[in-house]
Amino acid sequence: MTRVIFQPPKLRLEECEDGERKVTWLELFFDLIFVVAIAQLAHNFHGDFSLVGLAKLGILFIPVWWCWTGAVFYDTRFNNDGLIDRLITLIQMAISASLAANIHHGLSTSSMGFALSYIAFRALLICQYLHAGYHVPQARLLTNWYTVGFSLSLLFWLASVFVPLPWRLVLWGVGLIIDFATPLSAGQRVAKVPPNLAHITERIGLFTIIVLGESIVSVVGGVSELVWTPTSIAIALLGLSIAFSFWWMYFDTVDESPLHAMRVGKMIVALTWLYSHLPLAVGLTATGVGVEKMISGLDSDATRGEKVLFCLAVALCLMILSNLHWTSCELGQTKCKKILTYYRLGAAAFVLTLAFACNFLSSLVVITLVAFACGIQIVLDIFNTCP
Repeated sequence: MTRVIFQPPKLRLEECEDGERKVTWLELFFDLIFVVAIAQLAHNFHGDFSLVGLAKLGILFIPVWWCWTGAVFYDTRFNNDGLIDRLITLIQMAISASLAANIHHGLSTSSMGFALSYIAFRALLICQYLHAGYHVPQARLLTNWYTVGFSLSLLFWLASVFVPLPWRLVLWGVGLIIDFATPLSAGQRVAKVPPNLAHITERIGLFTIIVLGESIVSVVGGVSELVWTPTSIAIALLGLSIAFSFWWMYFDTVDESPLHAMRVGKMIVALTWLYSHLPLAVGLTATGVGVEKMISGLDSDATRGEKVLFCLAVALCLMILSNLHWTSCELGQTKCKKILTYYRLGAAAFVLTLAFACNFLSSLVVITLVAFACGIQIVLDIFNTCP
């Protein structure tokens, strides 16, 4: 019984798994906490729908996404679903809830609470890596590297608690740069103990679904305040079609081949693909809020700034998708992925052109043209005969 309760971490190499590893119910439950965090981020952005608000969305999104990513990459290597791991996941969920609760004023009065929540989450992750390194000598080079890098980053976050704004944010930025650079510089350490790439891809896909789900919530929220008319029904369908188009573009054409570069220590290629999901998540969240603003603009036309920002958010998503395709060119399928890259960039250019013409276009016309630009991507993908 003692062995079951206090089962130590074990290295879960992909080739040693009994069949394809699936996401567990606990991992899905863990992701639900981040649904709350993303909802809070979207709510904040809705209240400050501006370029400054978009910058704030990005600043707060980075630590949230990095906490989720850190937990996912640790779990895919070492989680054995024992009692200790389950209790740690429960603690992580509680800390994540605290992180979400401090988002609303995360760059002002709640910045200390937000920082302390991040510190607690990352400190727990560092303890997990120390524990794993102790029990899994094969992974010790990697766990030691992560422990040192993440601990150095945490020192800057700890220091930020003792300084006022805006210097607190500067220290956050330095800490995050070190955090992101630590896996990037791991190289051969990762190649010796690569994560389960199929499992990682599934987790990333689920997070993308969570962000897309926020777009659906925004559409429903916007339409619920309108009187049901043919026009309001049409604009609701247009909003849903944008979310559906992004789902199609991501899940039907984005592949995880760049992640396989980790197996040979090519971290720049692999992490360019992985880190691109951060601005993609920010863009999708902003797009959802933008759709709600366009729907609300049926009664009193949205301002030019709101229409421009909506177009910028959609264009950002399209450009990040093009980057994901281009990164895949590094590991084969060059012609096919280049074609997809040009499709996305062409759509992004069209949407950016709309941003310059927003003075002359109503909210309904803007969302219609944006939905067309996204929808035509599906048509192009269907008729793309590239193998």
